[in-house]
Amino acid sequence: MSQVLNGKRVAILAADGFEESELSSPRAALQGQGVETHVITPDGKGIKAWAETDWGDTYEADKALSSANASDYHALLLPGGLFNPDSLRTNDDALAFVKAFFQAGKPVAAICHAPWVLINAEVVNGRRMTSVPSVAQDLRNAGAKWVDEAVVVDNGLVTSRTPKDLDAFNAKLLEELSEGRHEGQHA
Repeated sequence: MSQVLNGKRVAILAADGFEESELSSPRAALQGQGVETHVITPDGKGIKAWAETDWGDTYEADKALSSANASDYHALLLPGGLFNPDSLRTNDDALAFVKAFFQAGKPVAAICHAPWVLINAEVVNGRRMTSVPSVAQDLRNAGAKWVDEAVVVDNGLVTSRTPKDLDAFNAKLLEELSEGRHEGQHA
């Protein structure tokens, strides 16, 4: 698969308080297949991880959201955590950036609490999805069909529940990225 993915670029949109494994594990899986990844933060500064029960490492940003363009990337990764998606879902620039991937039919992968961002971007209605259980009702209220499965794929939209699902999440992210644009992916 690595030949198919060489030259692909994935944007990783995150803010302080992202769940560390939900950024580091997918990024390692992507980079292991020759994919270039860019960590994009609201202000272009480093972001502090949450590592299960306490603050983790600081991750350097590759770009500020204001200088990032969805057309430069083949897919979008949204790590979860509690603080990160709660911050991003109220950031109009982040929501516009996310929505641009859906409008272009590009794969988007969101795990844990990250579907909160997708709800506020208004891209979940009618979609089959999963998340951490505490976000299930929010997804249902926004019109998504929530299921309790390790990973769910719906026309280029990849969702998972928690870090214990990362192996399945990473595999589906790579698969969707290799497939490219999805006609059923929509805003």
